Amino acid sequence: MAGARARCLAAAGALLAGAACGEARAQTAPPTVGDGITLGSPHRGGTLRLTASSSGGTVDPQINYTSQYAQLFYVLYDGLLTFRKADGEAGNAVVADLAERVPAPEDGGRTWRFTLRAGLHFSDGQPITVADVAASFRRLFRVGSPTAGAFYGAIIGGDQCLRDPAHCTLQGGLETDDATRSVVFHLRQPDAEFLQKLAFPHAVILPAATPGHDLGNVPAPTTGPYMFASYDPDRGAVLVRNPHFRVWSADAQPDGFADRIQYDFGLPDEAEVTAVENGQYDWMFDMKPLDRLGELGARHTAQVHIRPLYGIYYAPMNVNIPPFDNPLARQAVSYALDRRAMTILYGGAAVAGPLCGMVPPGIPGALSDCAYTAGADPDHPAPSWRGPDLARARALVAQSGTAGQAVTVVAENTAIDMSMGVWLRNMLQSIGYRASVKTLAHGMQLSYIQNTANHVQISISDWFADYPSASNFLDDLFGCENFHPGSDNSINIAGYCNARVQAVMDRAKQTSDPAEAAALWTQAGRLVDRDAPAAPIIRINYIDLVSTRVGGYFYTTLYHLLFSRVWVR
Repeated sequence: MAGARARCLAAAGALLAGAACGEARAQTAPPTVGDGITLGSPHRGGTLRLTASSSGGTVDPQINYTSQYAQLFYVLYDGLLTFRKADGEAGNAVVADLAERVPAPEDGGRTWRFTLRAGLHFSDGQPITVADVAASFRRLFRVGSPTAGAFYGAIIGGDQCLRDPAHCTLQGGLETDDATRSVVFHLRQPDAEFLQKLAFPHAVILPAATPGHDLGNVPAPTTGPYMFASYDPDRGAVLVRNPHFRVWSADAQPDGFADRIQYDFGLPDEAEVTAVENGQYDWMFDMKPLDRLGELGARHTAQVHIRPLYGIYYAPMNVNIPPFDNPLARQAVSYALDRRAMTILYGGAAVAGPLCGMVPPGIPGALSDCAYTAGADPDHPAPSWRGPDLARARALVAQSGTAGQAVTVVAENTAIDMSMGVWLRNMLQSIGYRASVKTLAHGMQLSYIQNTANHVQISISDWFADYPSASNFLDDLFGCENFHPGSDNSINIAGYCNARVQAVMDRAKQTSDPAEAAALWTQAGRLVDRDAPAAPIIRINYIDLVSTRVGGYFYTTLYHLLFSRVWVR
């Protein structure tokens, strides 16, 4: 970590004038009492004030697939397992949450046996039982969770549930015993990442009586230190302490410092920056506009944190409608992309860099070379990205017979995404298309570009790892099981399904040998790269901004600022 922090400070110097890459030096670690309970701490109490340009969509934790709400759900809900609430990469480890311990695999990785902790309750006072666990996993299929197939489809009975969600039982795949609080999963084939998938927020446990449809704007009872007091997608959310919460594991779900968390929606990103600088809010969700970074580095250094992130920007292309149903047209986009320009639009080399493959560096299986750059191709990749090849891109557009077709780029209406969308529109025009750009609010854009009914041809999107594996980028975004025509929950935005690629990915998911898995993910990445269903744009770091009231800055690589572990003065 020390080396990463030093590199970050050196690179950020010119851009952010020395903005801190780690914790502000004036802050100290929060004191804890016993196993992490904040009762008695001088920092306990007050209201943590958050802001975002818009809501993150549905508050159903088994459906919502945005980083905005995953970060919020992290202090609201719990699964059998979770990722350790620890700063930095230590937060990548899986720990027991509602289960008493992390189990060892049985039957070659096909059986996983859990014991539910005793004496825990939902925020409405109901006890948490194994019946709630079983109902929650059946509900994943019944409500069409975006990860139902990719993450939990290997459970015996999962394939039937995917075909007929309304009658999902998971018979033979999920056994419970109320007397012993036992929960046993049986898989059709080994899944080396099953524990990480159980730790992902979609696998949280909800009351068995939770409706089998998208909850929309009606929050479910929670298990963590906070619960919803109110929620309005047009205005914001208010979280208060869950009176039935107790710390069963500080690693899994520590107590919160703030008594109240107020999350307001509606400010544009420029106004968000000003509001946090002035102390009107304590933290902002949205990306920081490029024109404000110098100001932040010069005047608010102790409030800025640049942290590592398994995150990318990419441009998914719909492989089922013109012009990108032609692979030559898709390859043309990848050749024409000026990834250095996109890096600058995001904030510069301190916080981003050109990306050639769909898996970001640092994750096993990531490609270490570049096919779509000047002087290279999928058969002869370059060691790194050298620059765009507009001449080859124009030739491919002409060869594809798609020149002159109308193309609309769909982007979010935040400053960074709009600037990327406008740049992509201009680039498409330069290689032979009649291009335009359409912008949508953050809370709408992701669901809009997923739904085939909207006929989105190409879009700008970002993606963050659910856990540190290449499967989070290749299988999630291009797996056949993640394409659901006509649904807002079809994260395979490109609509790409290649049987050969899927077979390689399935082998990678089943092997317990890390080296073999990495080699298979690399193979899958090269096959996806050749078909070009999406153009990788940049890999990104995370720029966080907090107010001077915030103490104990606490960041996990997967879920960023942990709202329960910071305090307000």
